[in-house]
Amino acid sequence: MNLSGKKILLGVTGSIAAYKACELLRLLQKEGAEVRVAMTEAATKFVAPLTFASLSKCPVYTKDGNPEGRPFQHIDFPRWADLFLAAPASADCIGKMANGIADDPVSLCYMSSACPKWIAPAMNTTMFLSPAVKRNLITLRSFSDTQILESPSGELACGENGPGRFMEPAEIVRALKNFREKENGKTVLITAGRTEEAIDPVRYISNRSSGKTAVALAEAFWNAGYRVVFVHGPMDISAPTFAENVRIKNSLEMYQAVMQRESEVNAIVHCAAVADYRPKHVSQTKIKDSRSQLNLELEPNPNILRDSVKNKSAGQIIVGFGLETDDVKNHGAEKFEKSGADLLVLNTPVMQNAGFGFDRVPFAILEKNAPIPELQMHTKSELAQKIADKVTCLLESSHA
Repeated sequence: MNLSGKKILLGVTGSIAAYKACELLRLLQKEGAEVRVAMTEAATKFVAPLTFASLSKCPVYTKDGNPEGRPFQHIDFPRWADLFLAAPASADCIGKMANGIADDPVSLCYMSSACPKWIAPAMNTTMFLSPAVKRNLITLRSFSDTQILESPSGELACGENGPGRFMEPAEIVRALKNFREKENGKTVLITAGRTEEAIDPVRYISNRSSGKTAVALAEAFWNAGYRVVFVHGPMDISAPTFAENVRIKNSLEMYQAVMQRESEVNAIVHCAAVADYRPKHVSQTKIKDSRSQLNLELEPNPNILRDSVKNKSAGQIIVGFGLETDDVKNHGAEKFEKSGADLLVLNTPVMQNAGFGFDRVPFAILEKNAPIPELQMHTKSELAQKIADKVTCLLESSHA
C-alpha cells in the first residue's frame, strides 16, 4: 500500500502504549500520509490531546469535543479518511468494535468508517489470552473491511512477559506498506514453526523447526495475491507482518485455530512441525531433580492434517509436509496415501548443511496419480514458489 497522500484517521485508546502513537503519527507523516486523531477519554489520561493536535496540525476528536472542531466529527472524520487505524487498541475498545457499541470517539469512528480498518491490540497478557478478547478478535477478523495486526510477545509495562505488546510503530507502518490492496480473492492458511507440549511450568517437549520454510511460503503466496492466515508456534524467525498472524503454543491450540478457520480459506498448507504426543499429566509445579528415574506418560495429539482433509470443502486444496530420515520415498508415499492430502512435500533433514535452520532443503512434491520424483536440493524460497504455483494451478482447475 502506498501511504503517500493517504488520509489516515488514527484512533488512540486507553493504554500505556498510547505514547507510542505519537511516534506512529510522525512515521506515517514521513511516508507522506495526512493524519487526524480521535481519542478515548482514557487515552487522554496518558497523552494530552494537545500533543496530537500539535503533531497532526488538526483538532483532535475527543469525548468533550473541541471548540475548534466541527459538531459532527464522528461522521466528518471517518468520511474524510482513506484508512482507519486503531493503535493502540485496548481490550475495552476491541470489545466495542466487535459488538457494535459506539459510545466513545474511537468506537464511533470505527462504526462510521466505510474505509479499510486496521487494529493494533495492546494489553496485559492475561487479558489478551482471555476467552472474551479471543472471541472479539475472531469476530473482527471475520469482517471483510478489518485487519488485525499481530500483538507480539515480550516484556510488558506491568513487568510480565508474554503476548499483548503493542506492535512497534515502525512495524505497523511496514505492515501497512506491505499490504496488497489488489488480491486474487483467495485465502491460504499456513501452519508454521514448532509446538511446545508442557511437562511442568518450565519444561516441555518440542523440536528443532525454525519456521523459515513457512515464512518463505507466506511470502510466495502473498506475492501471488493471496490473503495469508499464518498460524504459528514458536519460531526462530519473525512472523510476516503482511499476514493475519495467529500465535499458538501447543498442538491442541494449533488444532483449534486451524479447525476454526478451515471453512474460510481456499487452501491449507500444513508446514508446522506439530508434536505427535503430549504429556498425559502436566505438573503444576516444577518437577524436582531427585536424579531418580522419571516415567513420562504420553498421549497422542490430534492429527491436524487428516482431520482438515476430513472436513475439507469442495474445491479446497490441502498440502501436507512429510519429514523422513530413512527409506524416505517409501515412508513418504505411505504418509501421502494415509493423509488424503492433495499434495505432500517430502523432505529430510539428514543431509549435510540442509534442513533445520538452513536456507536449503532436499525435497520432492508428491501428487496424486503421479510417480514419486527424486528429492532435489533447492532453497526454501524456491520450494515455496513451487508449492504456491501448484496450489494455484489446482485451485484454478477445480473451478474451471
